[in-house]
Amino acid sequence: MSYPVLDIANKIIANTDASQGEIISNLKLQKMLYYMQGFFIAVFDKKLFENEIEAWQYGPVVKEIYYHFKNFGSGAISLKDNTEVLNLASEEEELFNEVMTEYGQFSAIKLMNMTHEELPWRKIFNENPQGVIPYDLLKEYFKTQITA
Repeated sequence: MSYPVLDIANKIIANTDASQGEIISNLKLQKMLYYMQGFFIAVFDKKLFENEIEAWQYGPVVKEIYYHFKNFGSGAISLKDNTEVLNLASEEEELFNEVMTEYGQFSAIKLMNMTHEELPWRKIFNENPQGVIPYDLLKEYFKTQITA
């Protein structure tokens, strides 16, 4: 079962430690959604969320989430106090936390540069800027990124 992409985005934002000076911009959120989706597909062979990821100039983007948080500009995204944060199944929660730990430490620009060097974004952007990065390409690439 996949989850609503806004619930996943809110979970990423909620798991960014603002008390430690961390912020999450729309740019960083987009890259985190890409990594979450990619690893989820590689590990569980199913999508974390149904929305397509497109190859935009500054890296992978879930268009609906980009526009949802667009008003924050390049600043920190904050959630309303009453935002409920999704709980995933235990194995999914474990993977979510691993991806947050591994990739959440990087700045938006560092994540953008990383995605620009990776096959899914590079291949699609070079063929069709703003084209959709297909499931099979995400699966193929992220399977190579899993460490045993």
